[in-house]
Amino acid sequence: MVEEYARSTIITLEFEGQLAEMYITMIKETFYQLVQKYDAGEARISELWLEIEKAYSSSNRFYHTLAHLTALLNQLTEIQTEISNWEAVLFSLYYHDIVYDATQSDNEEQSAMVATERMRCIKVPEPIIEVCEQHILATKWHKPSANMDSNYFTDADLSILGYPFEAYSMYAKSVRMEYLIYSDRIFNEGRSKVLKHFLRMERIFKTDFFYSRFEQQAKCNLAKELDTLIGFLNE
Repeated sequence: MVEEYARSTIITLEFEGQLAEMYITMIKETFYQLVQKYDAGEARISELWLEIEKAYSSSNRFYHTLAHLTALLNQLTEIQTEISNWEAVLFSLYYHDIVYDATQSDNEEQSAMVATERMRCIKVPEPIIEVCEQHILATKWHKPSANMDSNYFTDADLSILGYPFEAYSMYAKSVRMEYLIYSDRIFNEGRSKVLKHFLRMERIFKTDFFYSRFEQQAKCNLAKELDTLIGFLNE
């Protein structure tokens, strides 16, 4: 029951019922439209999509799911005119969490490797592949980049931090479900370090668009969660 609740929260917060199905269909159709222009027939496109769908629907995922991709697509589509290389950003969106193992520290590197291999198989131009790799690797530390597309992409990836606290709280619970392999104390200590890292930043969001929309709420959310975790650790 807890797992079903955690898995559904991020979807139902933004998308419910038929609307949820519509958005999931939209992200699949967007992928097909992206890949169709390259050297890939229907069978190959279907194979690539099923790999993505299977990865993001894995039983060990509660936040890093297709719903996360859908939320990212919505955020980035809103500022599409500000993005220089839309195709590179889209490929990054679909592949940035394709490898996700809570026990490993190289998920971003492994995801970038998968993205590179798949894109080369359908003859995506090397400049797009290189930029995509940079975007995916940038999600490891979310530091400012000289490439504004990377900044927009990583800001969108962090946008959940600035959602209303109810949504943020559900996100935090979902992340905890992805790390059930660890005890509460070990998880809380690690999570506290992550929260402190973000709170020490002069600004979490690198672009003015995401900063103005999410920064203040994100700082409040992070501080509130950190207080709760410190309380647990002091018990």
